[in-house]
Amino acid sequence: MALHTHLPIYKVAYDLLVVITRLAKNMPRDFKKSIGERLRDECLEIVVLIFRANVAQDKGKHLVILLERLQVAELLLRLSKDMHLISVEQYAVAIGLTDSAGKQANGWRRSSRSPAS
Repeated sequence: MALHTHLPIYKVAYDLLVVITRLAKNMPRDFKKSIGERLRDECLEIVVLIFRANVAQDKGKHLVILLERLQVAELLLRLSKDMHLISVEQYAVAIGLTDSAGKQANGWRRSSRSPAS
């Protein structure tokens, strides 16, 4: 078992958390708590779920929840873009990171279901 901080998915998720924290900080006060805080909480939970999946015997249940959290984050990011709380460029960067994390989580999930060689 690799240290969770050395996993490529952890780096992407941590980068996403940093990006979202910066975006939320610059949101208008009306939306900072509702959308910004929720986005930050979702991304923080994604990082925690990577740790939990890495140490768990049954990784699948944590990875399914992680994928769900990524979808919620993507929905909140889209809402933020549509309401002009973030720019299209900021949206593209954040969605690129969620997409990368999602692909890695799905691959990890598939490999954890495979019988051990």
